[in-house]
Amino acid sequence: MKSSAKLKSVGAQEGQGFSLDLLRAWREMLLIRRFEEKAGQLYGMGHIGGFCHLYIGQEAVTVGLQLAQHEVDTVVASYRDHGQMLAMGMDPNGVMAELTGRSGGLSKGKGGSMHMFSREKKFYGGHGIVGAQVPIGTGLAFSHKYKNDGGVCVTYLGDGAVNQGQVYESFNMAALWKLPVVYVIENNHYAMGTSKNRHTVGDLYRRGEPYGIMGHQVDGMDVTKVFEAADEALAFARSGRGPVILEMDTYRYRGHSMSDPGKYRSKEEVEMWKTTRDPIETLRARLLGEGLMTDDKLKRIEKEIKEIVTRAADFALASPEPDPSELYTDILIES
Repeated sequence: MKSSAKLKSVGAQEGQGFSLDLLRAWREMLLIRRFEEKAGQLYGMGHIGGFCHLYIGQEAVTVGLQLAQHEVDTVVASYRDHGQMLAMGMDPNGVMAELTGRSGGLSKGKGGSMHMFSREKKFYGGHGIVGAQVPIGTGLAFSHKYKNDGGVCVTYLGDGAVNQGQVYESFNMAALWKLPVVYVIENNHYAMGTSKNRHTVGDLYRRGEPYGIMGHQVDGMDVTKVFEAADEALAFARSGRGPVILEMDTYRYRGHSMSDPGKYRSKEEVEMWKTTRDPIETLRARLLGEGLMTDDKLKRIEKEIKEIVTRAADFALASPEPDPSELYTDILIES
């Protein structure tokens, strides 16, 4: 793990005291993978409209982080947000119904793929404007500090968002007020169709150095390494010493969105990531190799997850569309 600064006295003895449940991590990553594959199928069949950004390949990032978080912590993300929702325990039925714009969705079918929200689960939305979630996450961190509730806001952004001005305004405020926030840069190597090497100079994890924010580059394809880095970063932010940046070196197997054929990269490149660094297959091999799980048990879990995803799709397609009266709910009206 590359670091721009050390986490000083934060180590295993000062972490949150959690140990990573490898089987749970594998199961949750597999759920996200299979759910996203089904979402892709429904999009191709015309059941999902608008934009749809799949999380396939990046599952280890959100699962590793979520398993290190406390219940009081909040999360805000960009438009590639289905993985975060599932990792936070949101009902797959509700997530899929929202993707299809049905009344049974988490946001009553009004948010769709990019704008789901769940105050109950402390998920403050996916956001369609690039970088717009970063000041929101910084504000949530301010709320945690103001309330003194011990919470940290985990704020996700992509490598394409790091050059947005509001990101650095947020870094400045978070550092100035020592806000409890962990900025997670999901560096999947492409901002839409532009390679990171063509749109950004330098290492992303060092972007907070002018503000005194320490940063770390983490193997985002290894859920164990993500969990360990998240455990330290969350403990540091929770202790009142300010924000941390985690740059997750990860990769998306599909295009930027469902309308992107991904012709700007070679098939060999994608295949290399799939065959040598896939987070789910790597952990599966470890579970078997270390005798932690049998092949039969893993296959039973795979079957269970397939059934969960099938039920979610069936629920979504059976749910009615929102009543027109919903146009006038959940909005601010000034009298």
